[in-house]
Amino acid sequence: MPEPVVITLGCRLNTFESEVMRRHACEAGLDDAIIVNTCAVTGEAVRQAAQAIRRLRRETPKARIIVTGCAAQIEPERFADMPEVDHVVGNSEKMRGETFKALSTASSERVQVNDIMSVRELAPHMVDGFRSHTRAHVQIQNGCDHRCTFCIIPFGRGPSRSVPAGEIVSQVRSLVEKGYAEIVLTGVDITSYGRDLPGVATLGKLVRQILKYVPELSRLRLSSIDQVEADADLMIALADEERLMPHLHLSMQSGDDLTLKRMKRRHRRADAIAFCKRARALRPDVVFGADFISGFPTETDAMFESSCSIIDDCGLTYLHVFPFSPRRGTPAARMPQVPGATVKRRAAQLREKANAILANYLNNQRGNVVDVLVERGQKGRTPQFAEVAIVGMGSKSVGAVVQARVTNAEPTRLIGEVCA
Repeated sequence: MPEPVVITLGCRLNTFESEVMRRHACEAGLDDAIIVNTCAVTGEAVRQAAQAIRRLRRETPKARIIVTGCAAQIEPERFADMPEVDHVVGNSEKMRGETFKALSTASSERVQVNDIMSVRELAPHMVDGFRSHTRAHVQIQNGCDHRCTFCIIPFGRGPSRSVPAGEIVSQVRSLVEKGYAEIVLTGVDITSYGRDLPGVATLGKLVRQILKYVPELSRLRLSSIDQVEADADLMIALADEERLMPHLHLSMQSGDDLTLKRMKRRHRRADAIAFCKRARALRPDVVFGADFISGFPTETDAMFESSCSIIDDCGLTYLHVFPFSPRRGTPAARMPQVPGATVKRRAAQLREKANAILANYLNNQRGNVVDVLVERGQKGRTPQFAEVAIVGMGSKSVGAVVQARVTNAEPTRLIGEVCA
């Protein structure tokens, strides 16, 4: 039977929230709706969201298009001015069932976007499952209290607020009972988890609680973390808990101290290197990913070279490269800008290096036996999140963790055969 279509752009938190919205829209009978859950991390992400909306209207002229997410929260007027859009819904409103019930009536407001900075609590949302995803995402936190000079996201997400640990454990247990072998803890700033809760709650304590009280869970994975905020319990869990996946994605942004200071980051170059050294000593098989911004305002060639060199100094494996994009309303947008051609060139250099270090890591996996969480399409992921194409794997194994021997390596993935 017909049901709402949800288009998810951006982060893993959006993936979780899209499933909540899908359920609310189904319950409200919005079978003709297309919900576009937007991202605003860069100006390009906002442009692509608008482009996707125009394409959707051309392809589905009779559908009701509902635009939500960070771009809609931050720039509601932009989307309200688009004739292709029927409704604009804010980030807080999109998580409420009553919002979608109201949208099913003829008298519903076209724009429903309130002050996200006034939101102080985070209601837990139970999700039954994820479409076309083998792993499940669980929201533990939302919002951010930091003010990095380049970042607009706090104004789309509001202040940091956490889901109580008991609710999270219940959500994880429910998803494991439904057959999910891997859970990803997600949020905007998950290493700030618990600061708004009573008692002494931290991300590390939460991780240890989940693994203790849900022994059936095979794999627990973290989304992006701020390495300087990693607490002692998180490091203990990394060392002692094999079910905590040895893959940490770091919010690094730069390897140059002056750039980091101008970004208003909370770490310096030496902090990042020390964290990676410590984590690797505790868990020798850990791999690191990291976000990098190329061409941040005032970045010189020497500053850029510092960013390039920290990749080797930290032993990073995965890079997520963002060419700097000035976001109106942020301090960085008012700083002296690097020429656009230089920004693009530096981004290309970082991506070229990213391709090389990933290919080198994958080549070094030849002959190893790895545990693979099997996904659709005869592929899967190792604990370190490397993609594996599995030769001869049947669809019946989707969702299972199997052992495979790595027989070859391509530039972006491994080739493996299931062990007998």
